[in-house]
Amino acid sequence: MLVTFTDVGPNFGAVGGSGELRAIVGALLTYGLIVAVLMLVVSATTWAIASSSGSWHTAQKAKLGCVVAIGGAALTGAALTWANWLLDIGPHL
Repeated sequence: MLVTFTDVGPNFGAVGGSGELRAIVGALLTYGLIVAVLMLVVSATTWAIASSSGSWHTAQKAKLGCVVAIGGAALTGAALTWANWLLDIGPHL
């Protein structure tokens, strides 16, 4: 007896409310990116003002804020890409 697994994959229709779940996840990713961009703008502005006024300690903290904001935006975007890649590769296994 030969068993083929060509029809194995996630069945998103089996779970009630899966459409709403996708919408909620999409909204959370959008909010995450918006917060990361706003944090980057505030940190970059603080960095510029602190550097020009000679406050090196505040400039260092603002620089760290810029790095964290860029990392947060990259991780948020990568999470969506990784999830889509996993869903696309699932049926091919």
